[in-house]
Amino acid sequence: MRIKDDKKHMIIKTTFFPAVIKKSDKKNIALIGVGCNLGNCIRRFKKLYLFLNKHPKVDIIQTSIIYKNPPFGYLNQPDFYNTVMVIKTDLSPIELLNFLLYVEKKFGRIRSFKNAPRTLDLDIILYNNVKINKKRLILPHPHFKKRDSVLIPLVLKD
Repeated sequence: MRIKDDKKHMIIKTTFFPAVIKKSDKKNIALIGVGCNLGNCIRRFKKLYLFLNKHPKVDIIQTSIIYKNPPFGYLNQPDFYNTVMVIKTDLSPIELLNFLLYVEKKFGRIRSFKNAPRTLDLDIILYNNVKINKKRLILPHPHFKKRDSVLIPLVLKD
């Protein structure tokens, strides 16, 4: 995998990205893809980190670098910032999905059309070794192996 480092593709490191955080006694482990392309995304990632770090439903185990990259799908929008977080939780996959949708809304996400610009996008990439194929949730995430926005942060966790 080649990693470009130009104005459209950048690797960004901050206080909380990348980081190895803490141990957890929660029973389930999940990989969460995080994306943003509206507003100050790096500041929003910090606020997300602080929000989740204090929340009793999840424990952040590890975060990756932040990867800035061009949009795909709908191209007439700002570049994306992406990262991944490894979390532990006692929530089921559907409960975790509902929680992440709540967090997106709390951080100002409006779903105006498919692949629209967004203040925050949270995707469950993996959840334990669970496989689910339902209308609301497919696990593992069906496209993650084709997306540099997931693969590059995953490879460059630390």
